[in-house]
Amino acid sequence: PLRRDRTRPPAPPLRRAGRAPTPLTHRRRRRCRAMANAQFNEIGTAFIAHFYQTFDTNRAALQTLYNERSLLTYEGKQFMGMQSIMTHLTSGLGFQTVQHATTTTDCQPTEANGIVVFVTGKLAVDGSTNPLNFAESFVLMPTPEGSWYIHNDTFRLNYA
Repeated sequence: PLRRDRTRPPAPPLRRAGRAPTPLTHRRRRRCRAMANAQFNEIGTAFIAHFYQTFDTNRAALQTLYNERSLLTYEGKQFMGMQSIMTHLTSGLGFQTVQHATTTTDCQPTEANGIVVFVTGKLAVDGSTNPLNFAESFVLMPTPEGSWYIHNDTFRLNYA
């Protein structure tokens, strides 16, 4: 005879295509949308202005925007943590001065109250008169203190 304590409970029925979401799923979606930051565009745009102004005038001051969980991918090379990122940004780039001019900035909220920011623009290094096209994306995350840090930063020059 089968012992009831060793049998598995029946599997939940599979959801059929076209069927309305369950109330739990609907509530979860609403909660995720409510968690997204309503000022994501203003925050992202202000962040970009601050980031490139600081990068162009006092690169070492960028360290307050990164922490040990931050990851930078710069032209395919990855740097994890504030110390590694700052070493690369302050002494590993191969130029002394830079001027960024942003062309586009697009911002989106994330479910965890973060913000994705995608930037395109031109940069001139060491006084060059031939600016280079670049693209950079950031994932900004809130800190417990109420500010923001760069969780992910991906940078590429566009040669085409």
